[in-house]
Amino acid sequence: MKRAILVDIQRSKNENQKATLRRFSRQSKELQLVRKIRSHRYHIRSKSKNVERTHTLSSLARRKQFNTLVKLGKIDLSDTTRRHKK
Repeated sequence: MKRAILVDIQRSKNENQKATLRRFSRQSKELQLVRKIRSHRYHIRSKSKNVERTHTLSSLARRKQFNTLVKLGKIDLSDTTRRHKK
């Protein structure tokens, strides 16, 4: 992950730590750094077309295999249709 210096504050000779911190916080508020960082906090990367394609192909292959097993009578549909507990 790339990290860039977004706020650069240099302390001058006659400046105390409180003033430096105040300048830093003021500049970070002006740049809206906290808002930007928090908006990217839960960002989920979208899946690539290749990943989606392989997932779709594998699910189609599973479905096809399931249907052939049902046709052969190896799987009873009355057992598999109810998934939720009553």
